[in-house]
Parts: sequence; C-alpha cells; structure tokens
Amino acid sequence: MNHDDHVALLRDGIHKSSGVWADLGSGRGAFTLALADLLSARSTIYSIDRDKNSLGFLRREFVVRYPNICLHTIVDDFNHLLQLPKLDGIVMANSLHFQTNQLHTLHLAYNYLKPSGRFLLVEYNICQGNFAVPYPVSFNAWSSLAERVGFVDTHLIFTRPSSTFGEIYSACSRKPIE
Repeated sequence: MNHDDHVALLRDGIHKSSGVWADLGSGRGAFTLALADLLSARSTIYSIDRDKNSLGFLRREFVVRYPNICLHTIVDDFNHLLQLPKLDGIVMANSLHFQTNQLHTLHLAYNYLKPSGRFLLVEYNICQGNFAVPYPVSFNAWSSLAERVGFVDTHLIFTRPSSTFGEIYSACSRKPIE
C-alpha cells in the first residue's frame, strides 16, 4: 500500500477537517501522515507507539511535510492509561489485531473521545489468526466489539484488496452524544 491508499482508507471517516486526533500504535506513521493530509492547519495529532525509533522517523518526515499541524509523539503502550486531552477522533490501523484483550484497549480509547468523537479502524477482513495477524478483527467482529464498548453508527468506509490477507477495510464508529 502507498500513501494514497492510506488516505483513501481514512477519508470518509473524517467529518470535519480540524481538531485533535490520536493514532494508536502508529509505528513509522503511515496513517498519521494520511490523517495529516486530511486535517487542516492548526490541527493536532498525538502519535503513540512503543518504538521510539519509529516515532523519530515519523517526526522527521512530518515536520517537513506538515509544518502547520502540531504533532506530539508519545513513546508508550496504548494499553496503559495515557494523558491525552479529549479527542475528536482516533485512528487505530493494523494494531488492534495484536491485542489479546481488545475490549480493554477499546474501552481506554472510547474514554479518550469527546461525545460524538470518531474511531477509525483499519484492519484485515479475516477471521482466522496467523503469524502476522494473531487476533484478527473482521468487519463483522468489529461491529460486535464496537457495540459492546458503546460505539454507535458503525459502518464500513472503504475496502481494498490486500496482496497478503485478502482484503483490508476501514470502518468508522462514533461515541454517542451524552
């Protein structure tokens, strides 16, 4: 996949072009960069990953390409409570399938969101785990998990073939207005 694919996977889940977002499990930032393409100047993105070197790579790339968007990189495990402001949205791309306790992870994320905040998930649409995707989250599984956590309006945003695992999809869910 390339940058245009990453942008396409997120585009229809962004309902306004500014705000405060987080990318949980961002790695080298492919989806952080895609998110920055979709947000306007003066937006803020928190990029969280355990790998300091990956976040360093992202920071160097980001400041050149998006000087008007504020990037905060946080070296931490997103399965622990993070000190984040209330968020307009969260991107979680290809990181939920590594979590053994997905409900715990999702409850943390849900609580970071403002009312009506959006949660964008990017995952492989497979049901059986393997070496690279140990705990897969098919779209049907995501719909069920999202409902259990309290998300509403879960819908498929985009799909594209994957040379590795059949299909990759993106979905959007929303925290209800309280």
